[in-house]
Amino acid sequence: MDRPTIKDIEHVSQIFKVLSDMTRLKIMLAVKEGEKNVTNIANEVEMEQSAVSHQLKLLRDNRVVKTRRQGKAILYSVDDAHILDILEQTFKHVSHR
Repeated sequence: MDRPTIKDIEHVSQIFKVLSDMTRLKIMLAVKEGEKNVTNIANEVEMEQSAVSHQLKLLRDNRVVKTRRQGKAILYSVDDAHILDILEQTFKHVSHR
């Protein structure tokens, strides 16, 4: 791996900041199986739809989730499988004793 640039380091730091929030982490786990609309995500994480929408915007702005329009519905999914790799490795680390 080449030495990362300052810009790369800043981007990685920002992704970790975004993923460090428990609510956003729950949302990520909800969408890791595939596309879901905000109502389904809100029900799954047991939060108000407006709060979930706010968190989804932060995740989307940081390219952690992506959207796709299907008719009137906006569907959210993981933007890149590498994010899931990071989460999986982190959960493995936490459970490793």
